[in-house]
Amino acid sequence: MEGQQTSPEDVYTHGHHESVVRAHAARTAQNSAAFVLPHLSAGARVLDVGCGPGSITCDFAVITAPGEVFGVDRSEDVVAQARALAEDRGIENVSFGVGNVYDLDLEDEAFDVVHAHQVLQHLTDPVAAVREMRRVTKPGGIVAVRDADFHGMSWYPEIPELAEWMELYQRIARRNGAEPDAGRRLVSWMQEAGFTDVAPSSSNWLYATPQLRTWQARVWSERVLHSAFAEQALAYGFADQADLDRIAAGWHRWGSSADGWFLIPNGEVIGRA
Repeated sequence: MEGQQTSPEDVYTHGHHESVVRAHAARTAQNSAAFVLPHLSAGARVLDVGCGPGSITCDFAVITAPGEVFGVDRSEDVVAQARALAEDRGIENVSFGVGNVYDLDLEDEAFDVVHAHQVLQHLTDPVAAVREMRRVTKPGGIVAVRDADFHGMSWYPEIPELAEWMELYQRIARRNGAEPDAGRRLVSWMQEAGFTDVAPSSSNWLYATPQLRTWQARVWSERVLHSAFAEQALAYGFADQADLDRIAAGWHRWGSSADGWFLIPNGEVIGRA
């Protein structure tokens, strides 16, 4: 399932630093794709686009066994990690390959369910990607997309460095031609891609317990300092190292707040082909 990269202008704001992949590996079908679960059944053929390290993909495979599940990502490194996860979990009805969301090397009308989690927000042409996902979906099948909405995020206490982080993230993502407030645009993108039968919903990730606050603060402080986010902030001239150090410290200060709260809203849409 290898595809040629047809949109080299696409730049992944997060990159694939260990801190990013570790965060993505914590995602499960239950905590990140619950809106898809009612549409999965034994024997279904599923494609997971932008599968990352494969945690959600593997869950789909367990649910739909003996149906075939395929995961596609443009990063060879994370595809290798996804394969290792499937092997560790002993899941035999899942496979992974390197591919391009704009030009999937897959037959028309091949899948019952095509899923993309936190993918469209990073693309320069999300509508083209949805059209390509629709192409490989069987008539009557579904395309399921879920994306966060960054300007919809809220937090407490009102730590200034987190507001600075949000402004910086927005500038970097938009400099990359991406749309960080994707959640609110999913219905529009699906309609523009030709879907007339769309079912919208939303769900949240909430970080408000000591364990989850510590986890979220550690992940984002590392990403601010070491991931592609940091590299791009510096390369684009949007921040210097002192700015990044200050924002990372702010994340830690938020994480140590006993009353800390961080809410991430996600838009979700099921489109029926």
